[in-house]
Amino acid sequence: MTDHRWRLTGRIVADRVIGIIRAPSARDAVESGTRLTSAGLGAIEVSLSTPGALAAIGGLATGATLVGAGTVLDPQQAVLAIEAGARFLVCPALNPEVIRTAHRHGVPVVAGAATPTEILAALEAGADLVKLFPASQSSPTVLRDILQALPQAPLVPTGGITARTAPEWIAAGAVAVGMGGELTRGAPQDVGPRISDLLAALRSQE
Repeated sequence: MTDHRWRLTGRIVADRVIGIIRAPSARDAVESGTRLTSAGLGAIEVSLSTPGALAAIGGLATGATLVGAGTVLDPQQAVLAIEAGARFLVCPALNPEVIRTAHRHGVPVVAGAATPTEILAALEAGADLVKLFPASQSSPTVLRDILQALPQAPLVPTGGITARTAPEWIAAGAVAVGMGGELTRGAPQDVGPRISDLLAALRSQE
């Protein structure tokens, strides 16, 4: 049975972190994604900037982990990603037609925004979650201030988040964080312990 969009949205943020995969090839993307999922991460996205990204999404989508497509720029990419097996879409900016296309297929969208005006526009366009991007130009304090005015905004700061700062963002009110190279760097055998420690730290903020 296919999950409803609202159930998928809950699964995206269940671990409070979305693993972001950018790789030089589909094979590398699948290897990175497999390491993240084997370590217990429940939601990962493969950036469409990865060569062969659709094939990688298809290869990773066969497991129980929720696999999405990142860097989705237009409705055409949205359809291709969904057909490849993506269960959610992530955009660096707001494109209302991407949201409409995804929702037509029952797929949630994490739309990008950088300011309160853009966050509100994303919510009004129907975004299921809002990617605060780039988070490196913001801070947990700024996020907390934004939520004073827009407490209904389900924000997912992404870009420059580290294992040290991720709990601070969750404590400030983020529903999840997006993290890429910080999760996959170093030796493959280091990925599992790193993710276990991160998930424990994020749970401590709930």
